[in-house]
Amino acid sequence: MFLAMTASSSPIKGCGTALLTPFKKDGSVDYDAYVKCVERQVGAGVDFLVPLGTTGETPCLSVEERREILRLTRSCANGLPIVAGVGTNSLNGTLENIRSLEGVQPDAFLVVVPYYNKPTQEGLFEYFTAVADAAKRPVILYNVPGRTGANLAAETTLRLAAHPNIIAVKEASGNYAQISTVIRNRPAGFTVLSGNDDETLSLMATGAEGVISVASNVAPAEMVALTHALMRDDMTAAREFHYRLMPLFKNCFVESNPIPAKAAMAQLGLMENILRLPLVPATQKTESLMNETLAELWQK
Repeated sequence: MFLAMTASSSPIKGCGTALLTPFKKDGSVDYDAYVKCVERQVGAGVDFLVPLGTTGETPCLSVEERREILRLTRSCANGLPIVAGVGTNSLNGTLENIRSLEGVQPDAFLVVVPYYNKPTQEGLFEYFTAVADAAKRPVILYNVPGRTGANLAAETTLRLAAHPNIIAVKEASGNYAQISTVIRNRPAGFTVLSGNDDETLSLMATGAEGVISVASNVAPAEMVALTHALMRDDMTAAREFHYRLMPLFKNCFVESNPIPAKAAMAQLGLMENILRLPLVPATQKTESLMNETLAELWQK
C-alpha cells in the first residue's frame, strides 16, 4: 500500500525506527530475524519504518539485498509509512538507488547530505533539488554532519523546503539553534524530525513532529510512549520516559552506530551480534554496558 504524500498531508510523524539489518553467522542477511524485528516494531505501535539507513549498514548491502529488505518491510508494515534510505555521495548513485527501489513502493526517500565530498551550500541546494525533481516519491532531507563532514545550513534547508517534493528534514546536527531556525521559519506542512534520540524531547517540545530513532530498535514501546506523550503535550509523562530512556540513548553511541544497538538486540535474542566490515562487534566493555542498560531500563 503506497501512501500518496505531499508536505501538507505527510504521515511521517511520531516515532520512526531506523531499522537494523540482522546478519547470519555466515555473513548473509538474516531475513527471518528481520521480519520478526519489523513485526515487533509494528506491534509496539511505531508510526513509520525506516529501512536502509546508516543504522541498517546499508553501504555494505547489495542492490538485491536492499530490494529484498524493502520488500519484506512492505509486507510486514501493516500499512505503516515506509521511508527508504537511498542517499550516496553522487547524484547518479542516489538516483540509481531510487530507481532500483521505486518498484517496491516506499512512501518516501531519505536522502543524506553527500558524504566525503564536502559540498558548498549551493552545491547541496542544487543536489537535493535535482534529486527531488527526479524522484517520483517525496524526499526527506537528512543532515548528519558528524558522519558526512558537511552541514546543511538552516538557510539551505529552508530554501529546499519550498520544493513541492521535499516534505521533511531529519536533523542530526545537534545544533539546537540551527534546528530551531528551521522549525520557526519553515513553510506550512514541512516536517522536522529529530535525528538524535536524546534530543527528541527538546525538539518536539519546541515544534518538531517526531524522531527517526535508533533506540526504538531496542525499546520500541517506550519510544512510542515518549513521542506520543510529546504529541499530546503531556510533558509530565514525556519527561518520565525521557529520563528512563536517557541511558539507552547515550549508550547506543558509545561506539559507532549500530554497534551498541546490535549488541543490545543480540542480548534480547532478536538477532546475532554480527556486523559487516568495516564494522565489528562491540567490545566486552560495551557488551557489559548494554547489558546493564537493558536491566535498568526494564527494572523501572
